[in-house]
Amino acid sequence: MKRIAILGATGSIGSSTLDVVARNADLFKVHALTADTSVDRLLELSLKHAPRYVVISGVPESSAIVRRFAESGCVSEVLFGRKALEEVASDAESDIVVAGIVGAAGLAPTLAGAARGKRLLLANKEALVMAGGIFMDHVASRGAELLPIDSEHNAVFQCFPHVNGPSSVRKSLRRVLLTASGGPFRSTSIKDLSAVTPEQACAHPNWVMGRKISVDSATMFNKGLEVIEAKWLFSVTPEQIEVVIHPQSIVHSMVEYLDGSVLAQLSNPDMRVPIAHALGFPERIESGTKPLDLAQLGTLTFEKPDASRFPCLGLAYEALAADGTAPAILNAANEVAVEAFLSRRIRYLEIADVIRSALDEVDICGAFELPAILDADRQAREVARRNVTRLGARA
Repeated sequence: MKRIAILGATGSIGSSTLDVVARNADLFKVHALTADTSVDRLLELSLKHAPRYVVISGVPESSAIVRRFAESGCVSEVLFGRKALEEVASDAESDIVVAGIVGAAGLAPTLAGAARGKRLLLANKEALVMAGGIFMDHVASRGAELLPIDSEHNAVFQCFPHVNGPSSVRKSLRRVLLTASGGPFRSTSIKDLSAVTPEQACAHPNWVMGRKISVDSATMFNKGLEVIEAKWLFSVTPEQIEVVIHPQSIVHSMVEYLDGSVLAQLSNPDMRVPIAHALGFPERIESGTKPLDLAQLGTLTFEKPDASRFPCLGLAYEALAADGTAPAILNAANEVAVEAFLSRRIRYLEIADVIRSALDEVDICGAFELPAILDADRQAREVARRNVTRLGARA
């Protein structure tokens, strides 16, 4: 039986993982669950799944919380703080780490899991976006097993042959095609985008996700991060990575080979599919998703993304070309900008403006050491906050 540590247990990735685990209780045991500040939900999950550890990373250590867990019948040891995330991610008793924490906060614990040679189910984009070289070095040198659970990257992984090794794939590969739904504003008039509200941006037509990632999907910044991830995950060049809009979210990505063959992975839009694939790999296990009925679906359509409608996608390609700490700067500025938009301090279209300013104003250096990456992240947040303040004052 495999023991699992789920980082970000109260989010959408965590919830989907726990559902798959419950459907395969003879194969998996929950070893650790973590949350940032969602104490009530974490308590519910701990009572249901009885992990060895629970971690509350965004709340100061509290004897009252520990007492509350104990008095509720929780048998888990309650830990606090960000260092505790790294401890449970690297705990020798766990076999699998699900990296589901959104944002830069997920980088350190994901690296800690890689350093201990775990099977890593990677949903946290920032580990690769901010520190792709360092992260992949950890994976290779420590014998970790990296399996992507973003639906797009998992689809690419499923379309790769797993018999002759990655070098044979690169020799025969023409391009990777990452699909994107286009989000809620795919056909909205560009002049109307300035009045978009947070509620509208979070109303994704196909996926149920958290507020931050929903906004990233609407701007297609999320797809830009996936382009950067794909470069590291699959050792391909930026020129080999293309994005295509596919509103139905049935084809999750495609791989084209030199002989003209295009392989695609299809399923209903349900995060339990890639999670079940990665948990069970190389076997297949029950995910709980409903079977795909292509006859009922009828039509699958594809189109190129509009650069003027989705400037954040172009900014991601620019950061990837600049290399070094540019992707970390890109990511940090976006986190600040999206938070400001969700709190109504800037407009929707100003998210890209904040990111552009950070890329222009923060010096880009080599991303060879984690301190340099974290310093670039800090500087980008400072610049982004200043620009948010300036934009808010102008409004």
